[in-house]
This record gives sequence, structure tokens and C-alpha cells, in this order.
Amino acid sequence: MAKILEICVDSYASAMAAIRGGADRLELCSALAVGGLTPSAALLRQIRKVSAIPIRCLMRPRGGDFLYTREEIAQMAMEMDVLRAAGADGFVIGCLTPDGALDHTAMVPLLEAAQGLGLTLHRCIDVSQDPLQTYRSAAALGIDTVLTSGAAPNCKAGFEAIGQLLTLRDEMNGPEVLIGAGVNASLITFFRQQLPAARAFHMSGKTEVESKMHFRRQDIPMGLPGLDEWHIQQTSEEAVQAARAALDNH
Repeated sequence: MAKILEICVDSYASAMAAIRGGADRLELCSALAVGGLTPSAALLRQIRKVSAIPIRCLMRPRGGDFLYTREEIAQMAMEMDVLRAAGADGFVIGCLTPDGALDHTAMVPLLEAAQGLGLTLHRCIDVSQDPLQTYRSAAALGIDTVLTSGAAPNCKAGFEAIGQLLTLRDEMNGPEVLIGAGVNASLITFFRQQLPAARAFHMSGKTEVESKMHFRRQDIPMGLPGLDEWHIQQTSEEAVQAARAALDNH
């Protein structure tokens, strides 16, 4: 199976850096600072004007948990229609029940809205009650990829659980295990050496870019108090290049 380097981006500049750096696929979202929300169709169209790279769009209408109302599920399905028309190759989805299981009923409208395009189960698996069962449930729904940190704050801490998921993947010929959270070139090398079955990685490769604003009025936050308004998080082309090299060389 082919190795995959997926880069999560929330701006045109980050998308271009990821493409130049050698990404195989983009996960397109907005508001990465809150874990990612649904992207705009306009941003997708902008990228599509200059690149045919595969793009999966995150479907997440708000921050917080993955227990969605009927209206939020309908919203995601409608947005999928718009993004599919704008050039999405797939979607990144996930809904949980109050008890922390994958919510098959809530997922059905999203599966229908995807109309056969590629599907990734996002990191709702990492906050589910039984990640191995959540993986099996995702496979039963026809999802082809599962993004996970191994139910840990970062993928290195989730190393053991990721190993279990990789074993399950191979035993049942299940969805690809896309390793995320804290991924960089050195982590890719570590996983490839310790778990050769690991072949798909997800990262943002963020770096801080100083605002070009000269005039800066302080102490007026645009969001939560304490957020830095004067540095912009963008994907680093160099970080993606290093990750690409690590994945290709191991």
C-alpha cells in the first residue's frame, strides 16, 4: 500500500506551502486553533484553481464535543453538497452517541451526502469509549480512513493503541490508520522504525508568522482572552518537506 502524507490546512497560504512541500493530500478546514471547523467553499475553489491535489474537507459545525443535534447534522449534510460541487474529493466526519459510541443513525445523512467520495473518521475515535470498537464500526459503515492519536494527547503517547489499530487494520483489511497529533519528521521516522506497518501520517506543520501590522492596539481580544492576535499560524513548507523525506526514506 502507498504511503500517505496528509497536511491539515486552514488557509490558502498553508495549502500552497503543503503542496510545494510534497503533501499527498490536504485536509481542508477552518479555525485550526479550535481543532478545526468546516472550511468555506470559496477557499476550496481558490485551491482548485491552481491544484488538483486530493482534498478532504472537515465537517465540524462548531467546537466542542461530537454529540450533534439533528439541525447540526442537517447543516453538515448541506455543506457537504456545496463542498462536493466546489471540488472536494472526500470528507472528514464523525458523530458520537452520549455514551461515546459511533452514532450510526447520525452518520447516515453524512454518508449519503458524501455520494461515494472518500471518507475519514476524524479524532472523535480518540474520545470514544472503546476506540477499537469505534474502528470496527467505522469499517462497517464503509469509511476508508481513520484519523487517530491512539486515544492520547499526541500520537507518541498513543503509540501502543496505534499499534493495536494497525494490527486490527491488517487482520480485517480495514480502514487505513492515519496517525495524527504531534506528527513531524522525527515522529514519522520513529513510527516507521518501531511500527513498519505505519504508513499514513497527518500533520499541520504549523509555524508562527509575525503579523505585518505596524499599528497594534493591545488588550482588545478578537476571541478568547489571551489569544495572540499578532502571530498567524501557517503551515511550514520546510516542515512538510522534512516529513516527506522522512516518510520516503524509511
